[in-house]
Amino acid sequence: MATVVLVGTLDTKGAEYAWLTERIRELGCDVVLVDAGVMPSPLGSPAGDIDAAAVARRAGHGLEALRAAGDRGAAVTAMAEGVERIVGDLHREGQVHAVLAVAGSGGSFIAARAMQALPIGVPKVLVSTMASGDVSPYVGSSDITMMYSVVDVAGINSVSSQILGNAAAAAAGMAIHREQSLKRSEPQGRPLIGASMFGVTTAAVDAARQRLDELGYEVLVFHATGAGGRALEKLAAGGFLSGVLDLTTTELADELVGGVLSAGPDRLTAAGRGGVPQVVAPGALDMVNFGAADTVPERFAHRHLLVHNPTVTLMRTTPEEMTELGASMGRKLASAHGPTAVLWPLGGVSAVDAPGGPFHDPEADAAGLASLRTALRGSAVDLREIGAHLNDPSFAVAAADHLHQLITARSRSHPNG
Repeated sequence: MATVVLVGTLDTKGAEYAWLTERIRELGCDVVLVDAGVMPSPLGSPAGDIDAAAVARRAGHGLEALRAAGDRGAAVTAMAEGVERIVGDLHREGQVHAVLAVAGSGGSFIAARAMQALPIGVPKVLVSTMASGDVSPYVGSSDITMMYSVVDVAGINSVSSQILGNAAAAAAGMAIHREQSLKRSEPQGRPLIGASMFGVTTAAVDAARQRLDELGYEVLVFHATGAGGRALEKLAAGGFLSGVLDLTTTELADELVGGVLSAGPDRLTAAGRGGVPQVVAPGALDMVNFGAADTVPERFAHRHLLVHNPTVTLMRTTPEEMTELGASMGRKLASAHGPTAVLWPLGGVSAVDAPGGPFHDPEADAAGLASLRTALRGSAVDLREIGAHLNDPSFAVAAADHLHQLITARSRSHPNG
């Protein structure tokens, strides 16, 4: 039977979770109720199949000690860690076909941490009072479905019963579909490639995607807007990808300089850690991204800025910044455990970094390449300098062909994966 894992703070939401449990069972699913509450539950509240004490222990804490400390923030963090580990255990045991939570801010934090740790494809539904605002802290780079609770999660009434009922039906339906799909053991499709793209590298990625399609791959394209880079890293870490074509590494520039599209310090590391074959290029490293022109920090007022559109302003990276970016890229890739290559286009790294273009700066690009060479010296990374622009079809096809060669060679040397 398909199983829905309910994650809730039963010290404050017991009635709601008792109601959800009944609805989900009526819909034909089993339920595992995980209690993430810290304080004692009121009389009449349901008991969790996995109680709060077990959740606290899984995080290395005693529940009574958390209560006695009186530090709500620390207690919520500890329970989130425990829930993440318990739900992960249940998933590895085949007992998770969907996860559902209904919560305020604290419960949303707890449930979202567990959901984000699950692989892409495991259904995740979070009904939250926080869902009408910025949901990025809760969704992250995962496939979490968020619903706004409209009214507070405080009892079952004529409004909440409709919203929570829809959530229960959605989670149950997805769980049943998930369970049936796993039973069928559906054959795998074409090998998956993750590719990174930006507007100014679209021509390269489109040409490479066409070539990889001819070679028998399915290409998943991620827009390099911070969230896209994190999603690419998550899929690479989760073992979903046969290879990574990272032609657009612009998020590294935003992380270094302080732009708005950083993917965090771990960008460009997951494929290397997992031994996934990867071909990397400095696509759009010539720019740092900001919002509308009046949002660019004052400290950059003297810099070379380009209004890309009314909501996006680009700033050209300097030779000094490109030097740091090349070194950072080299350090990360030099530690890769799998076949890795860097293809550097000598004709420019984006649509606006071409002869006559507003960001054309051969000195800055050369500085990045020089520091990359130094950082890769003595490593197994294959660095190739291509006498073409990044968006030239010849460069794109060369990158696609080289990734295919790395994947093929790895398959021959590791026939069992």
